[in-house]
Amino acid sequence: MAALDLEEQEQLSAIKAWWNAWGNLITWAVIAVSASLIGYQAWNWYHRDQSVKASAVYDALQEAAIAGDLKKTREAAGELTEHYGSSPYASLGAMLSAKVHIDNGDPKTAQAQLDWVKSNASDDVLRDLARLRLAYVLIEEQSFDDAEKMLEGKSEPSLEARFLEARGDIMLMRNKRDEARTAYQAALAKMDENAKSGGAAAQFAQQGYRNVIEIKLDAVGGPQ
Repeated sequence: MAALDLEEQEQLSAIKAWWNAWGNLITWAVIAVSASLIGYQAWNWYHRDQSVKASAVYDALQEAAIAGDLKKTREAAGELTEHYGSSPYASLGAMLSAKVHIDNGDPKTAQAQLDWVKSNASDDVLRDLARLRLAYVLIEEQSFDDAEKMLEGKSEPSLEARFLEARGDIMLMRNKRDEARTAYQAALAKMDENAKSGGAAAQFAQQGYRNVIEIKLDAVGGPQ
């Protein structure tokens, strides 16, 4: 890649600083929104055997997470994965526990919990969300090769744009401007495709994230 001029370097530095400040928040916002879309599965499972117990453990996990109690959060997540592993509560609990541990500087525990979701969740969306979050944990640790591997293969259609954006972020952090631009443009195209098939509501829901990708695209020189 040709050497970047001063203006381009400043753009790259600005977007990296922006990512460090807001990237983690946005990634978890994506996860929260996507996880809510499968909440009905947890409700259906609620009416099956041992559902009341699993729900109670998940409630305790949420309380511990809000309080920032790592030990109780980790223990509740472990109880869910060990005793109620086939339920959506287990995967959602592991995802929430991973967030708490990331926020408190324990990426190793977070990676283990996200890896459990990736390998054991019964729902395609949750497995792919875990892969996506694992990729961003690895990006934050500058393990770019491992992050790329986490994004390999097909993803659930509603998350394809997010996976393309994540690939762009990896290229951005590696100062590979052209590759980042290609990924961001592909992510925008996929978002447009999904919005058309989903109607006005889908377009409105995605507009905020589209703006984020457009900012990143501008930082690497804009569309070409």
